[in-house]
Amino acid sequence: MSVPANFRAFRIHNDDAGYRAGIETVSLDDLNPGEVVIKTAYSSVNYKDALAGTGEGKILRRFPLVGGIDVAGHVVASTDPKFKEGDAVLVTGSGLSETRDGGYAEYARLESKWVVALPAGLSLREAMILGTAGFTAALGLLRMTENRQTPDLGPLAVTGASGGVGSLAIAIFRKAGFQVHAISGKAEQTDYLTSLGAHEVLGRDALSTTRPMDSTRFGGGLDNVGGPMLAALLAQTAPYGNVATCGLAASPGLPATVMPFIIRGVSLLGVASAGTARDIRDEVWRRLAGDWKPDNLDAICTRETTLDGLPGVFRTMLDGGSLGRTVVRLAESI
Repeated sequence: MSVPANFRAFRIHNDDAGYRAGIETVSLDDLNPGEVVIKTAYSSVNYKDALAGTGEGKILRRFPLVGGIDVAGHVVASTDPKFKEGDAVLVTGSGLSETRDGGYAEYARLESKWVVALPAGLSLREAMILGTAGFTAALGLLRMTENRQTPDLGPLAVTGASGGVGSLAIAIFRKAGFQVHAISGKAEQTDYLTSLGAHEVLGRDALSTTRPMDSTRFGGGLDNVGGPMLAALLAQTAPYGNVATCGLAASPGLPATVMPFIIRGVSLLGVASAGTARDIRDEVWRRLAGDWKPDNLDAICTRETTLDGLPGVFRTMLDGGSLGRTVVRLAESI
């Protein structure tokens, strides 16, 4: 399959004319070099994409770049013998829409060291419903279980539960055998969160304590928001439980003490999905295509858009109105 001379992409600029983003016609020569060229089938929308696409966050380290930190599609050309024409592949993070052109284009050129063969058990669309959000949630669970987290320690709390990472965390953790308590400020989404597998849906006041230590309530959890809620989750975590932190939707601060760590042996685990080592990346995707694959991915995908709809999706997300996951369809027929 040949690559057309020109194709559409959502490209981001920052120059003398200011910060701007929109759909442009580009060629393969406009993209960063790489060993693998794919015809894009799907991408997705993450909070990081919304920040980059609007300029409300300093995400891109060079300009111009095609946006989109996730991409999945079929190989059309490869100089790496590990990949051949027609192979279904995906990439999440790995510098996309940060230092390299990303997935918001009809064709993408990728570094083969980050390209993952689509695991058996996942479609390209399912892989992008998961995307960086699902990868992040599963990486958090992998880190917790490697540090001896078990269902016997108690339920796992998920903060920011109605967002992409939160929604997928609920479904993934439940599939892995854990009871999950969803923490959300959106009471109107209780039925949605319960349908994903949340045993209980709690308001933000469940994590409103300002005490350095409180009665144990959770075996651990995944935090998307930072700030006082993360501190309160640590204060309510059972002895030797783990809290994985992956976001700062509320605050980058952590107004906590060392008491949960030195009295209860609680562990705070960082989750940085973008630069995950290849062997760990492969293991996470193996689990997501297997025993951790949610049964309700279609319910978590609450919206599908095209390149033209991206600005509206970004605005909704940054205004706190998003729910679940949005996939971006790039190919007219898949």
